[in-house]
Amino acid sequence: MPDASPTKWHLAHATWFFEKMLLARDAAYQPVDPAYDRLFNSYYESVGARVARPERGAITRPSLEAVLAYRKAIDARMAAWLDGPIPAADPQAAWLFDLGLAHEEQHQELMLSDILHLFSRSPLHPAYADVAVTAAPPGGPMAFRRFEGGLVHVGAAGEGFAFDNEQPRHPVFLQPFEIADRLVTNGEWQAFVDDDGYRRPEFWMSDGWARVQSEGWSAPLYWDGHGSVFGLSGLRPLDLFAPVEHVSWFEADAYARWAGARLPTEFEWEHAAANTTDLRQLDGGVWQWTASAYGPYPGFRPAEGAPSEYNGKFMSGQMVLRGGCHATPEGHSRPTYRNFYYPHQRWCFAGLRLARDA
Repeated sequence: MPDASPTKWHLAHATWFFEKMLLARDAAYQPVDPAYDRLFNSYYESVGARVARPERGAITRPSLEAVLAYRKAIDARMAAWLDGPIPAADPQAAWLFDLGLAHEEQHQELMLSDILHLFSRSPLHPAYADVAVTAAPPGGPMAFRRFEGGLVHVGAAGEGFAFDNEQPRHPVFLQPFEIADRLVTNGEWQAFVDDDGYRRPEFWMSDGWARVQSEGWSAPLYWDGHGSVFGLSGLRPLDLFAPVEHVSWFEADAYARWAGARLPTEFEWEHAAANTTDLRQLDGGVWQWTASAYGPYPGFRPAEGAPSEYNGKFMSGQMVLRGGCHATPEGHSRPTYRNFYYPHQRWCFAGLRLARDA
């Protein structure tokens, strides 16, 4: 699948990031293997040539053993680097180190989404982890919490690590709104399916409807149409009370319109998450699509050097997700965190929370 990468590549790339963004800042640095610069560069055009993402699966070498040796070698060099004089002398070093850690955590989640998609292509329905799956408890009727809106502040305030796309903190004006106290469930999505939601163009954006037609969408990505869903634990009965996941923004937007609601803006979501204890499943369930296009905040300045390509150059044509998911490493996300995907992409662990005008 063009959007996915082999697990071996994820392991090497996360290590390459530390080598290229931190260790190689020393002009005298000698790389472990110069060929890795191209093999494990993701999208940093300023660094040099790279293998295009759709082609990564065709690169069968280096071996896993060599990749693990590469990780071990860079771990040792990073340990020495942390004990050396450069971090204290380089004002950007501490942020870059935290960026490297956050970057590796992102790839921990991406590995799982990519493995799931790979395994889903097999008629054997292999399980990544053969663990007992506990059915989600009934969440009760969906309730909406009202917020008066007004002038609010959003974005990271500068305390602790944050990506550059979370800054600067700035004011926005919100109209009064209501937001659901929980996520949309599989059972509720099944009602959308049963009501011919995938065959009624009045609910869909034009580009979304074109995807429905061209790719034959009739349910979330890993539903099998016979009451089961494929996940990291293999093929299991569909849990009607669990949050729906692996839906695109187009699907989430269509469902919200069918339900007589809408998606929250990313600023409504952040304001609500920061100012109430009544909202459930804010993180640790599924990423939550918002109605907001991914763009820069007023006064946005990308990081200096190659890390400037980390977020800013993707601020075109994508939509923002908030929260976190069951595959997100603990402590990785925060209320100001801005995830982003293209509106047609379905393989990420994404669901939705409804909102309404008040």
